[in-house]
Amino acid sequence: MLDRPAQEHREQRGLMRDLATLDQALYEAVTVTSTPTLDSALRRLSAAADHSKISFAAAGLLALFPGRPRRAAVLGVAAIGVASTTANLLGKRLVRRARPHRDADSPFPGRHVPMPESASFPSGHTASAVAFAAAVGPTFPAATVPLGLLACAVGYSRIHTGVHYPGDVLAGAVLGTGAAAVALAAAARWER
Repeated sequence: MLDRPAQEHREQRGLMRDLATLDQALYEAVTVTSTPTLDSALRRLSAAADHSKISFAAAGLLALFPGRPRRAAVLGVAAIGVASTTANLLGKRLVRRARPHRDADSPFPGRHVPMPESASFPSGHTASAVAFAAAVGPTFPAATVPLGLLACAVGYSRIHTGVHYPGDVLAGAVLGTGAAAVALAAAARWER
């Protein structure tokens, strides 16, 4: 009979294995689903989100208006900094998860973007997009829904274009939410 810590460790390994199997199955469901109309749009969106270009463009637009929009832009950019640093300098280096395998004979090669050389976990694109949306929303509520939908679309685009598993995107979203919370808390403390 296993002692309690050994039994718990075994159950945790089983849970991790089950989650990895589910993650792979969800990824594969996306890769075999024909969506020709979405393919090019999501490929362009994924590429446009490289280096947070979309979020920086939105921040630039918000910064043109004084008051709450400008403050929201600053908070959003700060949250991107926290999310990007955490995802790329900590998450990817600690976890080192391999990118999804894409078959050379994929039925939909037109949907793919170039495979990044960095690790897969977590999705930095998602972390940054969610961080920006979650930091801007409380300060400038009119942007909450559009930026939230955009962040969701960026996250999905990373799965659709074959460079991330769903679990990578989910982890990026959680990380992005945390990064926004850090940026908002730091701003509140600074203002006191």
